[in-house]
Formats: sequence, C-alpha cells, structure tokens
Amino acid sequence: MNERQFISIAVLTENQDDVERVNSTLRDAGHVAHCHWIDSPGKFDETLSVERIDLIILNSEGYPDAIRQVIKHKDAYQPEVPVIAVRKTVDEAGIQEAMQAGACDLVSVGRKGRLQAVVARELRAFRVERALNSTLNSATEYRRQLNNYMQGSTSAIANVQEGIITEVNKAWLKLFKSANKNEVVGLTIMDYFAAESQAAVKGAIIATEKGKWQAGEKLVAKSSLGRTEPDTLELGFQFVEFDDGSYVQIRIAPPEKKPEEPTKLVHEALQRDPTTLLYHRAQFLERIQKRLKNSPKSGLHLLAYIKPDDFSGVRSDVGILNTEEVLAQFAEEVRKRLHPRDVAGRFEGTVIMTLLERGNERDAVVWAQQLCDHIEKYEFKVDDQSVILTCTVGVCAVSGVYSSFEQLISAVANAHDQGKQSGGNSVYLSESTDESTRLRKYDAIWVKRIKAALMENRFRLAQLPIAGLRSESAGMYDMLVRMIDEQGSAILPSEFLPAAERNNLMQNIDRWIIAASMNYCNDGAATQVFVRLSRHSMQDSSLIPWMAKELEKHQMDPGRLCLQVPEREAAKHIKQTKKVVDELRKLGVRFALEHYGIDKDRFQILDILKPNYIKIDGELMHTLTTDTKMQDSVQKVAAAADQRNIETIAERVENANAMAVLFQLGVHFMQGHYVHEPEVVLQEADFGPARTG
Repeated sequence: MNERQFISIAVLTENQDDVERVNSTLRDAGHVAHCHWIDSPGKFDETLSVERIDLIILNSEGYPDAIRQVIKHKDAYQPEVPVIAVRKTVDEAGIQEAMQAGACDLVSVGRKGRLQAVVARELRAFRVERALNSTLNSATEYRRQLNNYMQGSTSAIANVQEGIITEVNKAWLKLFKSANKNEVVGLTIMDYFAAESQAAVKGAIIATEKGKWQAGEKLVAKSSLGRTEPDTLELGFQFVEFDDGSYVQIRIAPPEKKPEEPTKLVHEALQRDPTTLLYHRAQFLERIQKRLKNSPKSGLHLLAYIKPDDFSGVRSDVGILNTEEVLAQFAEEVRKRLHPRDVAGRFEGTVIMTLLERGNERDAVVWAQQLCDHIEKYEFKVDDQSVILTCTVGVCAVSGVYSSFEQLISAVANAHDQGKQSGGNSVYLSESTDESTRLRKYDAIWVKRIKAALMENRFRLAQLPIAGLRSESAGMYDMLVRMIDEQGSAILPSEFLPAAERNNLMQNIDRWIIAASMNYCNDGAATQVFVRLSRHSMQDSSLIPWMAKELEKHQMDPGRLCLQVPEREAAKHIKQTKKVVDELRKLGVRFALEHYGIDKDRFQILDILKPNYIKIDGELMHTLTTDTKMQDSVQKVAAAADQRNIETIAERVENANAMAVLFQLGVHFMQGHYVHEPEVVLQEADFGPARTG
C-alpha cells in the first residue's frame, strides 16, 4: 500500500481552488495527502526549508515563476523531489517544453485520471530513489565507521580485492614495518607470506569469497618479509561488501604476550638436548611412559626409531667439529614433520626416537617413508659444504603384546636393525613377534571378547561427518565401529581389529557394520555412508549374495551405500578387486578407494576400477600445507579425478590451514577432526547373532 501512505505535496498556484482540486483528485485515488498552498516564491522558500516535501504540483499558468525557476529553487533544498506541471490545455509540444525545463510531466487540469496516474508513477519512482539514496548513505556511513574502526584497531587489517591490497590500517604498516600506505596498496597479498604458506592463504581467500570460511576460524601463516615479530601469524578472514565492490578483509590479531618465569625457561632448556633441541633421553622416556598410560582418542600409539645411515661418513665430509651441526639440521627436518601430539627425543648417539599417534600401523609406515624420501632429497649445508644423507626408520605399534616398556623399546630398535640389514634408507615395521607365544596368548583374549560381543550384539557405529569444500555434502558420513565391553565402555578399533584380522573375524564385523549402516540410512540420518571392506571380505565369495539379500530386506536405495578399500590392497589384488567392484556396481552400490597415495602417478587403477570416490591419504595432510611439491601432486590427482567424474575426499583434515589448501587445490570434500569428532550412534544391526566361525 505504498500509494496510500501519507504524502506531503506543495501546490504552487495563486488560486486556492487549485489546492482543493488537487487534494480531491488525490483523495479519490486513495492517497492521504497534506497539501501546502504556495502562492509566492518567498513562501515556497520558507516551506522547502522546514517541510519534507514528497511532490510539487505547479500551475504553470497561475504562478509567478516559470517551470525552470521553480526547478532551480527546489534544487537548492530538496533536489530529488519531482515536479508535475499543470495547465488548462496540453499538447505534445507543450509536454516536451515542460520536460525540457525540468518538469517530470505536463498534465491538463481537466484530465483527472491522467493526473492520478502521473502522481502515482512519480511518487513510486521518488520513493524508490529516496530508499536507494538512504541505503547508499547508510552504506557510506557504515564504511566510514568501519574505516575509522579499522584505522583505530590494534589488529593489523588489510582489504584485498582479486588478490591485490586496496587498503591497510596503521597496525598493518607497523607489523610489516612499512612507512606509509603508498608502499603497500597495489601489492599482491602473497608478497607478505612465505611460499610454504601461500597456498593456504590463497585457499582461505577463495573459500571466504565462496562463503565456505567459518567465522572465527584462524589460519597460521609465516611472513615472507622476515621482519615481523612473531614471524608466525594467525590470520582471520571476512567477506565485506561496499558500493564499489566486495573485498576479503584479512585481520592479524596482535600476539598475546605471556611473560615466562626465568626459572621456568631455564628448567625447560635443561630438559632438551642442546644440539637437536629435542628432549634428553631421560625426559623423553619419562614423558612417553606417562603418555602410554592413556589410549589415544582414536587410533593408536607407535614408536619410531630414526637413525641416519652411515653417519660416520659425515665426519670425513665436514670435519669432526661440524658433525653436530649436520645432526641438528637432521633433527629439525624430523621435528618439522611431527604431528601436534607427537613427542620426540634424542635417544642415544645419532638416534632420534618419536612417539606417534596415528590411525593405524600403515599410517605410521607412510609417515616414516615420507621422512626417508625427504631426507634422501634434502641437502644439508655446513659453511660452503653440502652433505647428502639417508636414514632408516624402525616402527613398532604399542600393544598389550609387550609385557614391559623395555620389551617395546627393544622391539622398535630391532625393527630398525632389520631395516638397516636390508640395505638402509628404508622403513621396517616390527613383525618379529607375530608368531610368538605372547602374541597368541594376547590374541586368544581378544578373540574371546570379540566373539562374545558379536553374539551379544555389543558393537556400535560411530559416524564421522564428511564436509563439502567445492561440493555439497548433506548427510555424508564415514562409518566407524566401536566395541562395547562388559562394563559398557567403548573400545577403539585400534585395540581389537588387529586381533580380528589375524584370526579371520573381519567378515563378521564387516557384515555387522554394513547392516547397521543400512539401518542408519533408513532412519533418515544419511544420504551417503562409507563402509570399509577388509581384505578378508573382499575375498569372500558369499559377500555379494548376502548384500543383495540385505538390500532387498532393508528396501534401501543401494546408491546410498559406498564400500571402500585401501588403494594398496586394491592394487595388490587388482583382479579380485575389479570382480567385486563390478558386482557391487550391478547391485547399484558405490565404490571408493581410500588412502590414495600421490607419490607417483597411479591413474591406471582409476581407469580399471572406475571408483565413484577416491580418498586422499590422510597421512599427507600434515605436510601438505607447507610442501609445495606435494600440493602440486594433490592438484594433479584432483584434476585427474575430475576428468574421470570421480569425486575426491581428503582424509584426516585437522586444521584450517589444511582445509584452505585443499579448497585451493580443487578437492571436493574433507573429513577429519576439523570437521567433527567421531560420534557414536546407538545403532544395532537387525540380524541375529553373527556366525563366529
């Protein structure tokens, strides 16, 4: 009802009857009008100065000033107000002349209906213009206030448009030690960050522009200028829009200064080896024994025994005084590849030992192999000399197989020795006790517990949400499993699955998870679930017929179920895998390759198996944010998958930096603790006690 709201009209005429005629005409059209009778330019001046006028109606034959003078007069006060001229008779030439003088239209006094239509049109246009001007004024004021806030903020702030800095505040100039804005505006934002951080920063900017960056999330980046304090910065990102375009605003909060007690600093220093800056042996062993008293929230603990190969040769290359410098650089390369919850120490001589937290043994082996590959290519420099090293890593999973801490340490040291005996520059996973009496006794306990849990249906699903990066992911979940013990506590799969794999119980567990996942889908909680298939199930000829019956029983769209197997297992048993995948495809079930590696081109397996998804190996995520070669490889994998209509999922994404890089590289989805912690679902399978062989 815009035309029916109150309007204020100035009627310019020497005849008061004209005022009543206008009022009556507008009232008949439904307008509630207040008409100001203006019979002289002086009164017009007074009215414009004190009243807010919506419309001016001018009797061009009965007012002292002509149209052009009236327009000039009102423009001095309220320039946006429209003017409609009236006279007794009107023709096309008269309308043109009036409009050229500045009037919006010329209307005949006797054409009441036309006057109503012209008034309605001009009021509508005037209100739209007034609202637009108000919005623009508000935006201008908002921008002024925002700019004032920006300039007064203690946080360093820059506005970025298409990668170019358009505005910075004083705190930004101070942080990066620039003299004035002229030194900064027009530069690319990437000029401020080290090469290892650029992919994350660029990805965060793109994610912000696409509305994918979470408010309050922080990205950690290193300055490229080498003159900030500190050199590691926490960046926030916000999308802002103004009348002249949209920007990504980057905000760097000032670091919190936490004064350290001198005695605390000294105590910390005394705990660390002066060469490697890692923990001394005693402090390291004390810390890991405390850590081992509690199981990780997910996955398991592993020890890694890392030693440079043939380090005695370094002495002849760089001299006896410089060997410690080489070892220090070696330790730094190890440290940079540790995950946040890993612990490292100098164990003895040139040996570095680390306690790792990983999803499984394979993840630790992949991490160790990446370390070996990196060390082999790295050039250690001392003065003007260069040294090339290799290393060997022994890996041992922490489990109840070892009755003492000393046995565990001996096992990982023996694993290293096995790797060194095989030629060095390698990774060796401790398997020396696989057939021992200890392991058989250990397995016997777990087999009994697993069978009891299967018979009593004491397994539960745990779902890990999958979030969209470049694609939407509503209702996508990776399905995990927990075993409930006799006291009702959840047991992580890293504790019971190894024993299940060694004792042919995985088929039963796999089937329980598949059936429970179907129930989960039918409850409406998921549109797509990912379920792992063990090697034993892949070789089970009765799996596909069983699945066909379960799908029919659950009356579920088979496309909501996606079975996944590790890429290495699929490649190792490629014929059997292809047979199973083809049969799954006939059922309408989807297929994914998980733990997909990037160390070499493996696109042939994609052409053979034609998966719906590939999951990029989660062990790569920690170094992906800073390793530009790895970023190139992931981008290549993502592009190859796109060409084949395969969607990509990044595993084990733990922070905003990894998310930003993945967004930049073209990956579709991500999963991991950055998205959500695994959540246990009280879901039971709807079949009776499973056979336990």
